[in-house]
Order: sequence, then C-alpha cells, then structure tokens
Amino acid sequence: MPQLNPNPWFSIFFMSWLVYLVIVLLKTNNLKMFNEPTQDIIKNKPQPWYWPWT
Repeated sequence: MPQLNPNPWFSIFFMSWLVYLVIVLLKTNNLKMFNEPTQDIIKNKPQPWYWPWT
C-alpha cells in the first residue's frame, strides 16, 4: 500500500505549503498604508442639507 509510505508525498506536501506560505507572507508584508491616520482632534461640523422643495 503506497499510501502508508509518507516519504514521497509528505515532502511534496510540505514543500508546497512552505512555498505557498513564503509567497503569501512576502506579498502581505509588502502592503503599506499610504494614508497614515492623522492626529486631528478637531471634528468638522457637517453641513446641513438644503432641500429645494421645502
């Protein structure tokens, strides 16, 4: 029964997951936040809506 012999398939399985994880980690680490949050405390007052039919 070749299914019980883990030598051929386990190494392929392990290496494929390793490659997959390395690629995913490299791609996610390259993401940067371009819009850094500001430290403004002043909140803008919203403008009222003007309805033309009222």
